[in-house]
Amino acid sequence: MLKFNPGFNTFDSDSYNVQLDNPGEPNLFRDIFPYSEVPKIGFNHRLSPMRVPDEIWITDTSFRDGQQSMPPYTVKQVVDLYKMLHRLGGPKGLIRQAEFFLYTRKDQEAISKVQELGYEYPEITGWIRAHKKDLKLAKELGMKETGILTSASDYHIFLKLKKTRKEVMNDYLWIVKEAIEVGIIPRCHFEDATRADFYGFVVPFAHELMKVAEESKSVIKIRVCDTLGLGVPYPGVAMPRSVPGLIHGLAYYAGVPSEWMEWHGHNDLNLVNANAVTAWLYGCSAANGTMLGIGERTGNPSIEGLVMSYLQLRGNDCGADTTVITEIADYFEKELHFQIPVNMPLVGKDFNMTHAGIHADGLLKNEEIYNVFDTAKLLNRSVEIALTDKSGLAGIVLWIHNKIGRGAASLTKDNPGVKKIYEWITNQYEEGRTTSVSDREMLEQVRLNLADWIKESGFEI
Repeated sequence: MLKFNPGFNTFDSDSYNVQLDNPGEPNLFRDIFPYSEVPKIGFNHRLSPMRVPDEIWITDTSFRDGQQSMPPYTVKQVVDLYKMLHRLGGPKGLIRQAEFFLYTRKDQEAISKVQELGYEYPEITGWIRAHKKDLKLAKELGMKETGILTSASDYHIFLKLKKTRKEVMNDYLWIVKEAIEVGIIPRCHFEDATRADFYGFVVPFAHELMKVAEESKSVIKIRVCDTLGLGVPYPGVAMPRSVPGLIHGLAYYAGVPSEWMEWHGHNDLNLVNANAVTAWLYGCSAANGTMLGIGERTGNPSIEGLVMSYLQLRGNDCGADTTVITEIADYFEKELHFQIPVNMPLVGKDFNMTHAGIHADGLLKNEEIYNVFDTAKLLNRSVEIALTDKSGLAGIVLWIHNKIGRGAASLTKDNPGVKKIYEWITNQYEEGRTTSVSDREMLEQVRLNLADWIKESGFEI
């Protein structure tokens, strides 16, 4: 039978009938998740249509999921980081919301302090369990929206909650209606959606939520949670691991609007940012992440990575200040004593640092050859060179250019002093050195071997 689908503006024909399956035993998808082996990726070769929403944006969970894997932030640290998120996201709110725990006195003090700032973005939202006392707390703290834990897989429903699908759905629908009653937008967190029975529980639950939204004339959001990082962005992947299938299916079968959908992923299998961007591409407006990707276990999509993905898809139509990414990284290292991996994209020490002489030679001729974009302008980070026995003459010249200034361009690889510094570095490594040459050591060598050039050029070193 044909019926008109207003979300897609087409007459659709599909044999699937939305109906809750309420089995007596859990469906754990043992063929896909054997547990004693690496999970399997099944393909059914069905291709979901790419359908990018009119608007896409980022939401932050650094003060909720991020806090689960860090020493607790002080109130001042929360306020400092929240201010940075506000600046990074720009005046139009690319980073639209920030999610907070509500339970401790420190959580509550931090919420009060960021509320006092009066920023429109990121909007402060909460996270609660599906309990009435938690909802009461969200109301008392002035939340206009709160996430509600609504676990979706049989791993949680049967093995953790010890209930049936019908029982938990009734519980979830009850708390959602209670939230609407007290004037709070409910955001249902479909925990473990990538191990859930999509047609037997996820769609029927989402369908019921949309019916409640229509009846109450309210907004009900759905956060699709890839709790164990099992989502896969590839086309043609079978459910429940298909990110395109999950997002397209919620819109097509349950009628969930793009602006009511949010993706929340984890990085257990190293696909976290790719999955978040895929969710955007297939119809989900919001991608949830954390600063530096810090979160439970392997972490969440990194906010800085999501910002860069947005800019690649849409350009900087939101006025995002990308230099704040470097400020956030510096803050984590200096204030929070967090050690950022040196090769971490965008924020690691080696992100735009070259060790290879052949790369240094290219950078000397034109920085664009080996730099992903103008990192000095967009991240306030000039191209760096780490001097080792692999850096060559070009590496030495590039280091001097960077440290003394582009006015040092008169210095070339042919300068005898450069060759003497190269010989000194080579001897260091032939004698067993294993560390890169420090700035202090290099300055000494420059003063020693390039004294005439320094004097002629008028530099003070």
